[in-house]
Amino acid sequence: MKSLALLKDAMLHQLLPWFDANQRAMPWRKRRTPYRVWISELMLQQTRVAQAIPYYHRFMRRFPSLKKLAEAPQSEVLKAWEGLGYYSRARNLHKAALLIRERHNGRFPKDPQEIAKLPGVGPYTTAAIGSLAFNHDLAVVDGNVMRVLARLRAIKDDIAQPATKKIFQELADQLLIEGEAGRFNEAVMELGATICLPQNPSCDACPLSSDCQARLTDKVDAYPVKRKKGPVPHIVVGAAVVQNRRGEVLVAQRREDQMLGGLWEFPGGKIEKNETIEQGVVRELQEELGVSITLGKKIVAVNHAYSHFTMKMHTFWAVIKSGEPVAIECQSFRWMEPDRLRDLPFSKADLKVIDAIEANL
Repeated sequence: MKSLALLKDAMLHQLLPWFDANQRAMPWRKRRTPYRVWISELMLQQTRVAQAIPYYHRFMRRFPSLKKLAEAPQSEVLKAWEGLGYYSRARNLHKAALLIRERHNGRFPKDPQEIAKLPGVGPYTTAAIGSLAFNHDLAVVDGNVMRVLARLRAIKDDIAQPATKKIFQELADQLLIEGEAGRFNEAVMELGATICLPQNPSCDACPLSSDCQARLTDKVDAYPVKRKKGPVPHIVVGAAVVQNRRGEVLVAQRREDQMLGGLWEFPGGKIEKNETIEQGVVRELQEELGVSITLGKKIVAVNHAYSHFTMKMHTFWAVIKSGEPVAIECQSFRWMEPDRLRDLPFSKADLKVIDAIEANL
């Protein structure tokens, strides 16, 4: 196996020129500013590049500056994020914008220690912003980087184990090309995203193929080592589209401490054992809003997959039989005209319900 010094030299003289000639055109690589880097890095967490690009354009049109983001209400930020998922990212963006306005006079902090204090910013994002926006000598480690490094050095440690991240971070730190941190980080990530793929990597096109232990031993498919996850749990959810005499629809806002916090939804929840879906919906409306309802026809059943579970949500038309809505297990509620529902930020699953409602109007 080649020494780290030789591998670092190969990265300088082979990887970086390859990146300069082959990097993909991305909107955040143009007119790079700390704000634009920050937004793109938060969006690219858990989101593919192709999916993130249209959202990035839309978000930047609505919030072209940190000042505009800090001035906006959280609901507008969530609406601009609608469909991207992992909504804690949007809430943290807004919280961080307010913090930067308050503590840093509206200017994005340069110091990595201050960057790391921003809500939603962990070690990876700190290194990404620090290197790309300010050229601090900080190495990033994400899934693409771990795959590239695991193959280059034939690392047998399980990347699913939290302790393994330290091994890759130390290796990335050793290989980092000082003074070229941003370019280096992007080059390694680009290599992982376009050449050193999880399946069927294009080894013949790789600028580091002659330095890759996995390639030289014909064991590319063996790396990175990752234990298989167990089966993903499945839950059944019931929800009600409650209408009043004016035809308005009752929607509830999820609490900040809940999954999808701050988003709006059709009230309901998880169906418990030993109860029918209809019984569960009636119970959930009583617990969440303090109302007794009468269910009508089923509207639609929506399937949706999250990172850690899948669900099937059954929705029904309903009317209030007794009681007045009170925000018990939700942040707030409101009555909305059906054609104004899309003014609010909803999850993808609830947006599918809105599609069905509109088809029934």
